[in-house]
Amino acid sequence: MLSYTCKTAIKAVIYLASGIETGEKKSIKDIAEHINASGHTVSKMLQTLVKRGVINSTKGPSGGFYLSEAQLLQPIILIVEAIDGLAVFNECGLGLSQCSETHPCPIHEQYKKPRELMEKLFRENKIKDLCQPVNNGLAYLVG
Repeated sequence: MLSYTCKTAIKAVIYLASGIETGEKKSIKDIAEHINASGHTVSKMLQTLVKRGVINSTKGPSGGFYLSEAQLLQPIILIVEAIDGLAVFNECGLGLSQCSETHPCPIHEQYKKPRELMEKLFRENKIKDLCQPVNNGLAYLVG
């Protein structure tokens, strides 16, 4: 449902959020290594998130990527919207372009419910909500 880039973006933001208390800014290399992702992918998606105001960045020797306290309270759906767009929550489960209520695919009704649950999950959970289990050692960003 979500693209690899979007999943990577969510993990990167959670990683940045987990370091907010120290005020430390993270480099692309550090983020990519910590979430086990390509530096190229991380670089492109971080730039998109900065442009959308989901995260911040500064240039220079002490620069890097970081979040503000206010950004911790943003819903995860802002990350999804910036990377994949909200159409992901309306797509057909089989990838058909003409799937609809009047012209459904074979799994249309069954797929609609989990898709709605996913959208609800991303709308209701804040960045802060997802970084707390990571900080407490109850959840992980790499497998």
